[in-house]
Amino acid sequence: MTSDAKSPEEYIASLPSDRKEAIIQLRKTITSNLPKGFKETMNYGMIGYVVPHSLYPDGYHCTPELPLPFMSLASQKNYIALYHSGIYADEDLQAWFVGEYHKYVSTKLDMGKSCVRFKKPENIPYELIAELCTKMSVEDWIALYEKNIKKTT
Repeated sequence: MTSDAKSPEEYIASLPSDRKEAIIQLRKTITSNLPKGFKETMNYGMIGYVVPHSLYPDGYHCTPELPLPFMSLASQKNYIALYHSGIYADEDLQAWFVGEYHKYVSTKLDMGKSCVRFKKPENIPYELIAELCTKMSVEDWIALYEKNIKKTT
């Protein structure tokens, strides 16, 4: 589900009450722990965290006029989604996250290539997500993106 919201605040205001608090807490977790340089924006109808054109003028290879995406946060129809491009691009980071997940949550991890799905807001491991946010700097992400993703297009 994408949103036409123009700001993260507008996006959050449009959410149903059962999702609002979880998204607020996830947003706070991300903004408090993401390294300097990433910028919060609305991206693809979700709250996004991107490398701005001022730091990476090439932008996203699929749509160069858009900044390079890194993380996104969304309330989907049946779950809350956390998208993390670093998990997709870095096998070691993905292995770390998968290995750590069960230390925080007893339910099965529901994860795609870059998407972690939380069907129950009470099962969101905020501490783990906070640590995940610290694992990759803007410079690390740009280098990984250029090595593993951009070269394949």
